[in-house]
Amino acid sequence: MEIVDITTEAKRDSGDHEKVVMCQDPRTGLRAVIALHSTTLGPALGGTRFQTYATTEDALDDVLRLSRGMTYKNSLAGLNLGGGKAVVLGDPEREKSEELLLAYGRCVTALDGRYLTACDAGTDVADMDIVARSCPYTLGRSKRTGGLGDTSGLTAFGVVQGMKAAARHRWGTPTLHDRVVGVAGLGKVGSLLVTHLVDEGAHVLVTDIREAAVEQVVRRHPGVHAVATTDLVSHPELDVYAPCALGGALDDATAEALTADIICGAANNQLARLGMDELLARRGLLYVPDYLVNAGGAIQAMGELRHLSPAECRDRARNIFDVTLGVLRHAEETNITPLAAADHIARQRISASRD
Repeated sequence: MEIVDITTEAKRDSGDHEKVVMCQDPRTGLRAVIALHSTTLGPALGGTRFQTYATTEDALDDVLRLSRGMTYKNSLAGLNLGGGKAVVLGDPEREKSEELLLAYGRCVTALDGRYLTACDAGTDVADMDIVARSCPYTLGRSKRTGGLGDTSGLTAFGVVQGMKAAARHRWGTPTLHDRVVGVAGLGKVGSLLVTHLVDEGAHVLVTDIREAAVEQVVRRHPGVHAVATTDLVSHPELDVYAPCALGGALDDATAEALTADIICGAANNQLARLGMDELLARRGLLYVPDYLVNAGGAIQAMGELRHLSPAECRDRARNIFDVTLGVLRHAEETNITPLAAADHIARQRISASRD
């Protein structure tokens, strides 16, 4: 196994990460990058993403963005945890194995507790149970091994809290009843988000590149309607657009076509480029920063670390409503975008902890 510190190389691009390592294990085929953005508030918490990248540079770019987002997410959520992330390069359907996951756990262990890992796209609770066998710094484990299980449910719950806060800010009432909400991406979180929205009395439109995922959700919720991905953003009755697939969904073309008043979803890194938040604001669209509302998973991971009950974690995730409302009000009062406001508040807490 080879673990190479590439922090200096990574800082040419990001400038502010504490540590970045490349992990390789020829025997198992493991290739992973782990990035620690900040440990000022505590150990760096962030999930393990297992996916195919066109190049190693693309994987590095992704892990740097994601780890920085985790720092701000954990700060805004009031957690005494820093931000980190890991990406494992490869197709999880073909290349994931028990031996590879155990090797990955040894890489995390080598960071001596500075990084706490958990599930993300391409990994699940069963994977974390395997990783935990070689790594004591593993969260997102099954209940039978002392964990709190899958974090998707609490993540979806938190997104709904943020969405209701945005509704309160934009429309004066914190309800989604009779609102038309479009969910793009029906993975673990997106499909659970649909259930919450149906319970809230919303009219839900869904899309996903996987027809089977759409059929499953529509079968479970007969009142939910499927639309083509290209048609969802420009649907004439859309009130809320919820990006819940991979990042970069909010690009110039999407911003131009969007008819919704509010953008609030579970996906990480939704903005395709710098300045997209300003473009959305100029168009009159209320963009709620992803890391502000999708913190439920991080809250549950913290709960697992602190031995909290599921009910205690849910109570903490409910606070996403108040935090979101505070960010949106700060943005309005200071005439900046919600993203700039969220970044500012997150940095303030980190800076205060250094004093």
